[in-house]
Amino acid sequence: MEIKTFSDLIGWTRQLHSYLAKYLADCSSKNEEERARLLLDYLAEHESKMEKMVAAFERQAEAEVMNTYIYDYLSHQPIQSNEIPYVQLGFDSICQEVFDYHQQVIELYRDLEEKAVIPEAKDLLGSLLAMEQHEAMLLVRQTGRMNDL
Repeated sequence: MEIKTFSDLIGWTRQLHSYLAKYLADCSSKNEEERARLLLDYLAEHESKMEKMVAAFERQAEAEVMNTYIYDYLSHQPIQSNEIPYVQLGFDSICQEVFDYHQQVIELYRDLEEKAVIPEAKDLLGSLLAMEQHEAMLLVRQTGRMNDL
């Protein structure tokens, strides 16, 4: 997907969470390790919730901001979205891969927020960044609890 506007960026983020939710759910039934299956189910559900949160940003953001072009995105490294074989990974490896996806999205939003000139765009990016950071911390905490069991 080519990202030119804030609308494209938020749509791409929503699609990333949607893709991860479906892929993780699909891999869950195929992973041989029980803990990994439970983790994949949890992560799939969490990604699905994140997709809905991002969709809410799409609906609530001002049209003028959503149609604003993002020129600085072109200089940012694209998110690495390899087809990770979650079916073959264990608990810790799955966590690391999913955390990496989230960290890349956080870095993208952080970079764009720092470069934003329009106050409304800066606010939108700040809100998206805060949501992604909060949800990433929640994932780390919850998966840490799962690992303790």
